Amino acid sequence: MSAEDLENYETDMELQLYREYRDVVNLFSYVVETERRFYLANHVDLQARSADGEVYFDLTLQDAWVWDVYRTARFVKNVRVITFKDVNVEELIKTDDLQIPKDGQLGPLG
Repeated sequence: MSAEDLENYETDMELQLYREYRDVVNLFSYVVETERRFYLANHVDLQARSADGEVYFDLTLQDAWVWDVYRTARFVKNVRVITFKDVNVEELIKTDDLQIPKDGQLGPLG
């Protein structure tokens, strides 16, 4: 296998992962980013803890999907992450909550 073949394979795998993400993102309520992973989840519990003067984060996710090109099973029931690094949690806006007027007008301004 040449270097170009390997690069093409990795590109195809990333594209396949992005397509899977696009297909499943609306099933979840939160996006969670850690130093090592990107998750979608429906339940997030994030606790700041300390031990010996060091602060760390104890993150528990339920009903989750993991962005990892090398995982064969990306849907997981429970995830627990312990990290000293930043954790970012964002609530997703459900697209079906957004209403676009049928005539394309936003109404009177001002």
